[in-house]
Amino acid sequence: MNKMFLSMVAGAGMLFSVHSTTCAQSDYPTLSQVTQRLQAISGSGSSAKLSSLTKTEGGKDIWVVKIGKGDLDNKPAIAVVGGAEGFHVLSVELAVQFAERLVKDHSMALDNNTFYVFPNMSPDAYEQYHAALKYERRGNAAKIDHDRDGIVSEDGYEDLNKDGLITMMRVESPMGNYKSHDKDERVMVKADVAKGQKGTYLLYPESRDNDKDGKFGEDLVEGIAFNKSLTYKFPIFTPLAGDFAVSQAESRALLDYLFEQWNIFAFVTFSPANNLSSPLKYNAGDAKKRIITSMLEKDVAINGMVSGMYNESVSQKAFNQTNQGTDGDFFQWVYFHFGRLSFSTPGWWIPEVKGEDGKSESNAEVNFLAYAAQEGINNAFVPWTSVNHPDFPNQKVEVGGIRPFVMYNPPFDKVNEIAQDHTDFILKIAAMSPKLEFHNLQTEKLGNGLTRITADLFNNSALPTHSEMGEKSRWLRKIRVDINRDATDLISGDKIKLINKLGAYEKTTLTWIVKGSGAVDIKAGAAHTGIATLNVKL
Repeated sequence: MNKMFLSMVAGAGMLFSVHSTTCAQSDYPTLSQVTQRLQAISGSGSSAKLSSLTKTEGGKDIWVVKIGKGDLDNKPAIAVVGGAEGFHVLSVELAVQFAERLVKDHSMALDNNTFYVFPNMSPDAYEQYHAALKYERRGNAAKIDHDRDGIVSEDGYEDLNKDGLITMMRVESPMGNYKSHDKDERVMVKADVAKGQKGTYLLYPESRDNDKDGKFGEDLVEGIAFNKSLTYKFPIFTPLAGDFAVSQAESRALLDYLFEQWNIFAFVTFSPANNLSSPLKYNAGDAKKRIITSMLEKDVAINGMVSGMYNESVSQKAFNQTNQGTDGDFFQWVYFHFGRLSFSTPGWWIPEVKGEDGKSESNAEVNFLAYAAQEGINNAFVPWTSVNHPDFPNQKVEVGGIRPFVMYNPPFDKVNEIAQDHTDFILKIAAMSPKLEFHNLQTEKLGNGLTRITADLFNNSALPTHSEMGEKSRWLRKIRVDINRDATDLISGDKIKLINKLGAYEKTTLTWIVKGSGAVDIKAGAAHTGIATLNVKL
């Protein structure tokens, strides 16, 4: 279970003017502020079109902003997704700012590409950031019996110390399996019995055992988590996942929409998963299974190249390693079940703080508290405070811990630079989109009214037209080559030819023999590669 964290960014102090906001902003926006900003960039005459895919169980819109010029559906497209996790409020801001910057500052990028921005896939959970009771929520507003005992949400979080935050509670016990960390006694860690360590505390989320089953906070007052409910490795019978994959209106609406967008060649998801600061690794055994669970070898090479671009674009250097993702998440669904290039980043990491001995601290919470002290953030930790707990009579119970949200979301005054870096990075990927071109056209008169036409179809891009996984997917169309000549006039060559894939800077030679005079039009491509055209005079 994730520990709960609260943002200290409301006191960040520095006002920040978002590109299309009408007023200065000093904290992450509310849902209504997000909606106002999206409406502001998608008015009459704008290159951005805003629409609602559906409403969540809590009545919140799932927005999509489609941005582009001309024939939007036949230009290579990138999808940008925020709010995969409700507690990751930074992800929503990065997606919204990308849309704002794209419309206002990068019109030329729309000449060759279309962009789909899904700013917030977890609006019900996101709302908890601004609620009176703050905790790191993942689930939507659906009423779910997570512990399957016939009673809905009877064991949610409870604010035992009445501070408006949900943190943790520790119970002093000789049978406990937690102890204080050697370098920071505020942080609780599991005792390592193999090293002779003995625990002195039991550790739970701040809650009560209302159904008397010995568990705490296991039947939350929240429903299904978007980032745990997709089809790839769906975690069946797991809290927050649902009874079956894609069970919620928001996940169904998103997938239904995507299945009709044939032009998307890559996704950038802002989520805890990470294959950008460091690329994923190839596992030959997992790649050869009937159900593939490793990114395929050629796609790992692409991941490595794009990761290098990311580290050149993003000024902050991450010290944590790759994160393959978690079962049922969106990042993995995009690659394994939708066949698209899938990139994900949390967008921000807590910087590494080395101790006096010059060594890095492996415990993330100890590192964060050292960072908070270094930055002068005084309210990052709720001090352990004794409370009376009805489930632990005559035992010492304390509530405290790292405040919700702060380990995943930076102070808001840092977001402008982060958003600019990630906008630059996404535009670099867009500039690398597959690009089909005809070259080396030759016509040869053969006599008797016959002409041989020869041309090279070239992919002028560092990316292939299809990922290796995409070649296996029904959701990426093959390259189609058409020649507008009646079959009776086509002596040799295909009127319609399908090409599985063109690699980076790869060409294929096409040839036809046609009868007659006039002109011949040839076109080649797919929605996600763009369409190349050729006019040949016989």
